[in-house]
Amino acid sequence: MLQDVERWLDTRSWSAADRPLHQIMAAKQRTGQTVSVVLPALNEEETVGDIVTVIRRDLMRQVPLVDELVVVDSGSTDRTSQVAAAAGATVVHRDAILPRLPAVPGKGEVLWRSLLVTRGDVVCFVDADLRDFSSGFVSGIVGPLLTDPDVDLVKGMYDRPLGETAGQGGRVTELMARPLLNMHWPRLAGFVQPLGGEYAARRSLLEQLPFPVGYGVELGMLVDALHLVGLDALAQVDVGVRRHRHQDGQALGRMAAAIYRTAQLRLARGHLIRPSLTQFERGVDGFEPRTYAVDTEERPPMAGIAEYQARRAA
Repeated sequence: MLQDVERWLDTRSWSAADRPLHQIMAAKQRTGQTVSVVLPALNEEETVGDIVTVIRRDLMRQVPLVDELVVVDSGSTDRTSQVAAAAGATVVHRDAILPRLPAVPGKGEVLWRSLLVTRGDVVCFVDADLRDFSSGFVSGIVGPLLTDPDVDLVKGMYDRPLGETAGQGGRVTELMARPLLNMHWPRLAGFVQPLGGEYAARRSLLEQLPFPVGYGVELGMLVDALHLVGLDALAQVDVGVRRHRHQDGQALGRMAAAIYRTAQLRLARGHLIRPSLTQFERGVDGFEPRTYAVDTEERPPMAGIAEYQARRAA
């Protein structure tokens, strides 16, 4: 491990308990910063309501840490929007944001568009499929941004059990993202959960970053933030255990392909000859190929979007 990474682990890796809520609130009141929480959601009616309820109860009513809680629905066919609204979130549909630009499927697309419908100085992203959710996920990763002006982006780190088996979650992280980061961006090798969906950043950073539209968004954001603001502006906080719905092996393969493509673009900005992935499923006549397009599109930094500029000038 690089000496820079060893030093970074000592100075930029914390536990949520290192910053008690009263300390975070004092910093928020002193600096006047505002906090937005965004939940990207697609067919998450079973979990999104509980997450919204916990955040509103613990971090909006008991203490005013979160100023804005927004669920961005990216085309759910279940009751995700209704459940989130009933729990008290502001619900916005992806296609209603920046309608002049047709939306494409993908998590990164939703996160990028969320910058246009939130106003917080700090934006915190939380996946909507978490179970046994604790508000410490939000306060833990927001805390360093409110208390330390030198920190621009904070990733959550946590144990990721697979069912009842400890430490076996995060398969794409271990098989794809971690090798890529260690080999090509070794200064990012200290991140425990580089692909984790719970992280927070200053708006001033997010609006300068391109957003891969699909599953590559987390890796792309880390790499681009490293180049833009440097390693010492990045941090991670231990928030405990993350339990969520797990994808099957083929879905993980598609995620891995998108992440590899994101890395490839940043390594060479070159052309991928065949941006697709063929997988196999057993059918009545044997194994049948299924070919999927790999996410290759990226949205430009939000700071250059006319509607965003107009909103800031208003």
